[in-house]
Amino acid sequence: MKILLYSMNFTPELTGIGKYSGEMAQWLHAHGHEVRVIASPPFFPQWSVFGGYSAWTYRKSVWNGITVWRAPIWVPSRPRALARVGHLVSFMLSSMPLLLAQMRWKPDVVFVVEPPLFCAPSVLFFSKLLGIKSWLHIQDYEVDAAFGLGHVRGERVRRFALSAEHWLLSRFNRISTISTAMVEKARGKGVEDSRLVLFPNWVDVKAIHPVPRPVAPYGYRPTLGIPDDAVVVLYAGSLGSKQGIELLAEAARLLVCSSDIHFVFAGNGPSREPLRAACARLPNVHFLDLQPAERLNELLGMADIHVLPQRADAADLVMPSKLGGMLASGRAVVVTAHAGTELSNVVTGRGMVVEPGDAAALADAIEQLAMSRELREQMGAAGRRFAESALDQDAILRRLEQELQRCVAG
Repeated sequence: MKILLYSMNFTPELTGIGKYSGEMAQWLHAHGHEVRVIASPPFFPQWSVFGGYSAWTYRKSVWNGITVWRAPIWVPSRPRALARVGHLVSFMLSSMPLLLAQMRWKPDVVFVVEPPLFCAPSVLFFSKLLGIKSWLHIQDYEVDAAFGLGHVRGERVRRFALSAEHWLLSRFNRISTISTAMVEKARGKGVEDSRLVLFPNWVDVKAIHPVPRPVAPYGYRPTLGIPDDAVVVLYAGSLGSKQGIELLAEAARLLVCSSDIHFVFAGNGPSREPLRAACARLPNVHFLDLQPAERLNELLGMADIHVLPQRADAADLVMPSKLGGMLASGRAVVVTAHAGTELSNVVTGRGMVVEPGDAAALADAIEQLAMSRELREQMGAAGRRFAESALDQDAILRRLEQELQRCVAG
């Protein structure tokens, strides 16, 4: 098969959506498929184009045998609502010439990753023009999230956005998304079962695995000045508005007198500086920049407890991609989620679930786990078993390959 991957975030060297796109492209290429990629220069999560790339020029490169085209993009220094729209529109417009340039190659299927949904119209036009298949993969329901999180307001604007989304969803040959709750939401938006595919985020359970806690003088703990016998609570990932990051500072403040509990926040994003300011006088809090993928297992293995805050108004609109690595690392997890959401269902029995926005409940759950090594180990082992059985990278991508073949043949 010839597969054109249209993914704005394509950063295989990091974590998150960009890493998943890279791993998917590499896996398909290794299994005999021709893969090409259209993406922006890497900029996320620090909202600044990486060194060695340009925000204003086109660039073609070959990564592990895969041809990657990078289109210019405007990256706002302060990613607020209107700035985000301009950011997405800039990539939509600049990437269109790269898309049309693939006409001579004529892929069998165009696989576009949302966000951004802004690229969907040009992908549909391109696929109809060539008579090829189109596939939309939804990592986030960005329209619902934009209104749910208050980034965009107005009932007329909302009705127009949802109507446009419905029109676009109705025209793709396949719609995939990453959780059963998000599949149900797609059904609610009018997508028929014959076009729906569950394509969850995966984890490489060989690369991410339980490791014994590092002993000084090497590893993250001594670098950060954390005693080897301390209990480390780790948040590793982007620091953005959907995560409810502010809750972490409140929990750390409530536990500041528990000298054996240390918080480590590893990541970048627009909420990093407000979080750092809120934790300025807390000696039990440490910060790390987003770490390279090759050190991810070491980073996750530093933790005794993983913490995953999520805002209530983002429930079931996203399924945090970082959860798979947390579970595969064999450590207990504390999440904020309402009962009955998919995030709650996945974590129950493998960690602790508290109500979103309740800093006292979050701190209490952390303290309970900190006091019981046996409970942490039981939950961590259960999470590891779930990762091995339900989130294995090779099994998930093999199912995707079969669905792609069915789509092209159909």
